[in-house]
Amino acid sequence: MITVAAEPVAAPELLALLGRTPLARIAAPLPHAHPGFWAKLEGLGAGGMKARAAVAMLLGARERGELRPGAPVVESTSGTLGLGLAFAGQALGHPVVLVGDAELEASMRRLLRAHGVRLEIVDRPAPQGGWQAARLARLRELLAELPAAYWPDQYNNPDNTAGYASMAAEIAEALDHLDVLVCSVGTGGHSAGIAGRLRRRWPGLYVIGVDSVGSTIFGQPARPRLMRGLGSSIHPRNVRYEAFDEVHWVGPDEAVDACRRLARSSFVSGGWSTGAAALVAAWAARTRPGAVVATVFPDGPHRYLGTVYDDDYCLAHGISTGGDTATDATTAQATAAAGARLPADRPVEIPSPTAVEATGWTRCRGVVDPLMPSLPAPVRPPKEDGP
Repeated sequence: MITVAAEPVAAPELLALLGRTPLARIAAPLPHAHPGFWAKLEGLGAGGMKARAAVAMLLGARERGELRPGAPVVESTSGTLGLGLAFAGQALGHPVVLVGDAELEASMRRLLRAHGVRLEIVDRPAPQGGWQAARLARLRELLAELPAAYWPDQYNNPDNTAGYASMAAEIAEALDHLDVLVCSVGTGGHSAGIAGRLRRRWPGLYVIGVDSVGSTIFGQPARPRLMRGLGSSIHPRNVRYEAFDEVHWVGPDEAVDACRRLARSSFVSGGWSTGAAALVAAWAARTRPGAVVATVFPDGPHRYLGTVYDDDYCLAHGISTGGDTATDATTAQATAAAGARLPADRPVEIPSPTAVEATGWTRCRGVVDPLMPSLPAPVRPPKEDGP
């Protein structure tokens, strides 16, 4: 039987720290030169980007009577929402119990516990649905043990989406015009929360979704994923498929390369989601001359010092780690010797999300809800055909 801490004292003054993050101009070559794009630096906000969603979900539940004063909050997380819930729990006076998995970084575990979170770890992925399904199975056990607990269900809770209204307002206030919005997609919350609102301000807004290879969100088959923070092994219903004009799948090679280029040239950087979103935003700025492009950097680099920014980790996973261009001869030799592949410098285009299995940076201009019937299975390409 699990126990949680006594009812914490609420600290509503923390809510004044929510949001109002900087909007930075990014001109780092990713990997080629581009005119520049705007990036909302959510990693500099208290509790991170998902603190916006966490506060909205808990306040919504309290207003509906689903979350009683001082009752525990239980949720599954790969880390980022966990920090947001830790922030919201302290601000609103709720103990927080989180279910993570064995791939959750040791530094993130320590940080969550330092913020007063009770952390449960599952040690093996589920046969169907991977780590997410395993975490959700443990979460349901905890709900049975804690009958007063509230589960926000970030994947399907519309308050998740509503929490990002403030971000949309901040972007709209900072920019005179916006042509292209690039959003990484995990639970679907922040993309749905800002795309619709910004499109009402600028009706011609073009929206690009960024997913991880191995993610099922946009119709690809579920595979083990090295990248965390974007992508999913389940189908979150917060994803608004109709909002996207196209989707890109990005692999770890490209995300690491982008993160490191950002760190070298723009100082601001982040993890897998940030690298993937930056890569696609730079591509959009480069291929749409004169367009105003914006994206969101969901977090900062500190959580990823042992992964994205660790040469030994990257080489152990076959990821290239150096060089200023994807064609640098020295880098190519080191990459080949380590068994890694060079990151792609442009996406491969496929006609539909199910046409070919994406193994690296891939683009599709047809976006569909994969739970709609009669979608063909993607063709898995031969290994030598990967970008």
